[in-house]
Amino acid sequence: MSTPPPIIRHAYLSDVPTILKFIHDLAAFEKEPASTVEATEKSLADTIAFDVEPGSEEGNRSGATEQKTENNTSTENTTAISPTRPARCLILLAPSSSSQSPSSLIPVGIALYFYNYSTWRAKPGIYLEDLYVSPDHRGKGYGTALLRTLAKEVVDMGGGRLDWSVLRWNEKAIRVYEGVGAGKMDEWVGMRVEGEGLVKLAGL
Repeated sequence: MSTPPPIIRHAYLSDVPTILKFIHDLAAFEKEPASTVEATEKSLADTIAFDVEPGSEEGNRSGATEQKTENNTSTENTTAISPTRPARCLILLAPSSSSQSPSSLIPVGIALYFYNYSTWRAKPGIYLEDLYVSPDHRGKGYGTALLRTLAKEVVDMGGGRLDWSVLRWNEKAIRVYEGVGAGKMDEWVGMRVEGEGLVKLAGL
């Protein structure tokens, strides 16, 4: 039996448990305590724009069917993004490493992202919030495949850039990113307001 090629598609609502697991796995990889992750299945379900799953009740009503592009990426009609549902998520499905089911595809990676904007270019773009590939499936080009899929989306929508951040100590990832053409933004310093500071700034 031949081994099926990996598939990259946008997440379905049914993928939420997998997405949450990978978020927790990523937090552990980044040496963050488990309490750092406040996301729940419900909050992810309420804030990600999902594709309609073929064969689901909603998919049957809309007539959704799975289609594959030249790079084996599946595309469907996606829930519209909004201020309260701003994110999208790619899921990478790859052959199982189990010898008992080598022909089955399982989720091994995600790319969670949202759209941004360049004022100087007056063009849209994508900000990659989180990229994660499970440890036993690294070194197979799956992370790069997710980046290429996002880059293609930026190009297809006439966008200007694909942005993301990486921890300074993650030198292996930095080398991979530089290898696909990414450049460091050393002249920029990330700033963030959150928690009580955000409430105070809002004057509430």
